[in-house]
Amino acid sequence: QVQLVESGGGLVQAGGSLRLSCAASGIIFSINAMRWYRQAPGKQRELVADITTKANTNYADSVRGRFTISRDNAKNTVYLQMNSLKPEDTAVYYCNALIRSVSRGFADYWGQGTQVTVSS
Repeated sequence: QVQLVESGGGLVQAGGSLRLSCAASGIIFSINAMRWYRQAPGKQRELVADITTKANTNYADSVRGRFTISRDNAKNTVYLQMNSLKPEDTAVYYCNALIRSVSRGFADYWGQGTQVTVSS
């Protein structure tokens, strides 16, 4: 059974930093693009950043220059380094990945979410 497990969320003051991690476990053949989404209360889930297998990256305008997405293919892990955090970054952050596994072939997987709270 493939799972995505996130860690690294928490409470931080505005201007501070956090690093999120998301590790995929299970019998995995390959992982395509990996993404971070977030959802604030009362708002739709939005794409924050994504990274391809060749480490090409894209960012939402609201986080470009402050957040950095990276991945460690040997560890099946994606990271989100968040600097200069703002109160409006407060949300539940979810990782997402398209994974080819022995159990389901290619399938879309989501982590359970990790809360990030930025105080002003």
